[in-house]
Parts: sequence; structure tokens; C-alpha cells
Amino acid sequence: MNVEDAVIEEVFHDNRSSFVTISYGVPGGFGLINIELVTLVVDGNTIIRNRRGRKISVRELRPGNVVDASFSAAMTRSIPPQSRAFMITVVRENVNPSPVFPNVVEDRIMEIDRNNNFLITGNPDDMMSQMRFVVNDMTEIYDRRGNRIRLRDLRPGQMVRVEHADFMTASIPPQTTAFSIWVI
Repeated sequence: MNVEDAVIEEVFHDNRSSFVTISYGVPGGFGLINIELVTLVVDGNTIIRNRRGRKISVRELRPGNVVDASFSAAMTRSIPPQSRAFMITVVRENVNPSPVFPNVVEDRIMEIDRNNNFLITGNPDDMMSQMRFVVNDMTEIYDRRGNRIRLRDLRPGQMVRVEHADFMTASIPPQTTAFSIWVI
């Protein structure tokens, strides 16, 4: 498989291998672009080049770099899937070197599932406007005054501002992880 303009999300080094998680767009239905994640297993046989074509080390790869990648179509069934990397070429460096949250949704809470820790925003009559947010232990939730609250303190119908992850599932409604939730 070959992907162009993928963004490095994470780089992890083990004893003999390194793992580079990338996200890339795949055309979907209705003119939408679905974001896919894959973790590339990088070993001594993987060719890594900078934008000038010079060979570089996997340790020079950074989150935020834009890369073209060639990897095996055989993948694990994990989330994200893992695949053996053949070649990685850095196209642009440090596109997003510091964590910012451009992924923001402001909408009404449609449904809250406290047992499974998620909430859905959007219009109940318009499935395409809905979005499902997974709320985990790292998700920060604030009331209108900026005080920390819990998921159980939120109510359907409240307006919220949700800062969320770059990736989302290709399901309807799309699902992603909420980093912070503010009642507005």
C-alpha cells in the first residue's frame, strides 16, 4: 500500500523495532474524507528518507511530520492496525509540532451513555449532524464557570464545546475521543 501526505501521530521505539503511527485520508461516500490510522513497524530493512532524498534514521521522525509511506497490505486486526513499513519519505517537517486542538465541535448534547462513557451531539432528526464522543479518564469536563465536573453532571440539551482527537471512525455517527468538554 502507498499513502501520500500522511501525518505522523506518534513515534515509539522498542528494543529492535520502532513504531510510527500515521493518519491519512481515504475518500469515502458523500464526498467525505475518512481518516485512517495505521502503526508502521519500522526495522533495519525500512528505507527512510528526508525531503531531499537523503537516508535518515527513524529517530529523526517527529510527530507532525508529513510523510509518504509504502507498507504491507497485510495488517494486524488491532486498533490501530500494524503493518510492516517498506519506505517512509518525509515530505514536510513539523507541520504541527505543538499540541493544539483545531478539532472543535460546538453543539447540543443529544444523548449521554454513562454506562459506556460516551455522549452524542447533534440534531436527533439529522443523523449526518451527529457525532459520538468517547469520554475517558483523561477527558476534562468543565461547567460554565470553569469548574471541573463529571460526565454524570451533563444533561441532554446542553450546549457544549468539545475539543477532540484528529481521527474518527468511518461510522455513522462518526466516533472520536473527547479531550475536553466545556458547557457553554
